[in-house]
Amino acid sequence: MGDLAWVGVVSALALLVYYFTLFKSGMARVRFNVPAPSHEGPEEYVRHVRAHQNTLEHLVLFLPGMWLFAFAVSPLWAAGLGILWPAGRLAYALGYYRSADARRIGLYVSMPPIYIFVLGSLIGFALALF
Repeated sequence: MGDLAWVGVVSALALLVYYFTLFKSGMARVRFNVPAPSHEGPEEYVRHVRAHQNTLEHLVLFLPGMWLFAFAVSPLWAAGLGILWPAGRLAYALGYYRSADARRIGLYVSMPPIYIFVLGSLIGFALALF
């Protein structure tokens, strides 16, 4: 398994951050008494739900992108760059819970790894073909 274990650790951390946003969203539903399946409620509730949904939307790009990059380029580089994503998404969620504007730093930290992974893996695999 070797260096790929680091990519697995970062993947597990990313899933834990996602689960944290899921938990916080569910707790906000209870706290603000918003019955399922509605997503209409006070702004604070909606920010919790959006933090969770946005994290899921990015997770779908992050995990396969990181693994593709690990195979096409380097597992250690993938894990090293990848650790920015869970840290950034946690900062994003915690900021978003306070206010919509407070989410930006976490967004700016968590977005670049996704771009690097997708483009880097495409280039890495293309170079392997030629």
